[in-house]
Amino acid sequence: MLELRPNCECCDADLAPVDQAYICSFECTFCPDCKNKLAGICPNCSGELVRRPIRPASKLAANPPSAVRVCKLDCKTKTAS
Repeated sequence: MLELRPNCECCDADLAPVDQAYICSFECTFCPDCKNKLAGICPNCSGELVRRPIRPASKLAANPPSAVRVCKLDCKTKTAS
């Protein structure tokens, strides 16, 4: 089951389970703006960033999203901007 991490690894923006977010196969998680700055490529594994599925609200109580925040301080140096 996906963790549904609560933030963007690059800019630390909050990402609710219903928000649009992008993940790689290791579940590194990014907001749409950072995904675009990274040209759709994960700076950690070089994998493709794809849209994270949205967990139905009726399933969140039994399967809550992660509360663990991951933020890579060097991510901004890897963006194309």
